[in-house]
Amino acid sequence: MATGLQAREKKFTKTEKSWILYDWANSVYSTNISAVIFPIYFGNVCQAAGADNLVLWSYGTAVATFISAVLAPFLGSLADHKGHKKRLFAVFLGIGLAFTLFSAFTNDYRGLLVGYVLSHIGFSGSCLFYDSFLTDVTTPERMDRVSSWGYAMGYIGGSTIPFVLSIVLLFVLGMDNPLAFKAIIVLTTAWWGVFSIPLLKNVRQVHYIPTQQHVLRSTLRNLWSTLQDIFTHKRVFLFIVAYFFYIDGVNTIISISTSYGSKLGLDDVSMILALLVTQIVAVPFSILFGKLAGKVGAINLLCGAVGVYFVITLVGFFMGFNIEQNPGDPGALQFSLVLFWCMAFLVGTVQGGIQAISRSYFGKLIPADRSNEYFGFFDIFGKFAAVLGPLLVGLFTQFTGRDSVGVISLAILFAVGGMILFVGRNRYFSQKEDR
Repeated sequence: MATGLQAREKKFTKTEKSWILYDWANSVYSTNISAVIFPIYFGNVCQAAGADNLVLWSYGTAVATFISAVLAPFLGSLADHKGHKKRLFAVFLGIGLAFTLFSAFTNDYRGLLVGYVLSHIGFSGSCLFYDSFLTDVTTPERMDRVSSWGYAMGYIGGSTIPFVLSIVLLFVLGMDNPLAFKAIIVLTTAWWGVFSIPLLKNVRQVHYIPTQQHVLRSTLRNLWSTLQDIFTHKRVFLFIVAYFFYIDGVNTIISISTSYGSKLGLDDVSMILALLVTQIVAVPFSILFGKLAGKVGAINLLCGAVGVYFVITLVGFFMGFNIEQNPGDPGALQFSLVLFWCMAFLVGTVQGGIQAISRSYFGKLIPADRSNEYFGFFDIFGKFAAVLGPLLVGLFTQFTGRDSVGVISLAILFAVGGMILFVGRNRYFSQKEDR
């Protein structure tokens, strides 16, 4: 009887599966639109028009990120009122889908930029409400496992299957054929939209604040109260500060790895394959993190993951230092490529897990009926953290003239974030919430 009960407890509920599937749905946007395919297409269109794609893309990303970050706490507070969370999720999902699809029907770089900025805002907003739904779809004891499976399915659904299909379309229709990129944009929209249906259909807001007559006034009052609570409760404040530092390092490594390798002269095809390995390795390790969190504790697991990232920065440093000391040496280039593969594998072991456990642990710290407000501030810290890492890399590279030194500067972020987690592990972070 006990075995049968445990088996039923381990199975995901229909609601949990529907929530997990949205990671499968939305990750295609991150891969095809934000990271790989669409930036190439945008660059081609800008180049044909004589526009600077790097400047425009940077400004567009900065505007979208800033607007999303500023709106996050307000939207989160509004969504905590009864009946608002699902509606707001649907609105931002609709914005994301509509303007992603819009990008397939314009040939002007300005139209593409507008489509990207607005679709990015829609994507970010939908992810905010999706993250906060975690407290509605499962129990605190199951959060680590559910959150980890979400990231694992995201790596398969968004970062592997549709990405491979997109590469096939490019090879079949031609790498320089605009029709191939338009087809990929349509594929991205369809994948994202279709696999979002289960969440829209089966997930509902369980925890909420009763709707009041003056919703706007109540929203602003609750927003101020939540901000005060974050600064008052040391556990929440310390965790979110630690998260600010280490997640910045995580995001920076993701964003600069290809550019770093290309600048060092590594083979493009090999780097793409290595990054594909990262996605594949991340699937089982994300699931593993969910299982280990209940046994060793979330904070201990996060400390370990931050330690692995510290090692990754060392590998990245030696990869660049080796080429800088031996310019033009084929042997040095080959050795650095091997190190790049090692770095890609190591990133895959912790990339999904550190994000999943951070999300679920934060979900355990906060009141369920105000999860959107708290996740709104969580979102702000994550987005504004995206500034410090690239700035460190740029400054250290500029002042030393070595790309390798720029990369190892990220170790500072992991050292600070890891130290906060480690020092506060026994004193501030509850063992009950940790497991």
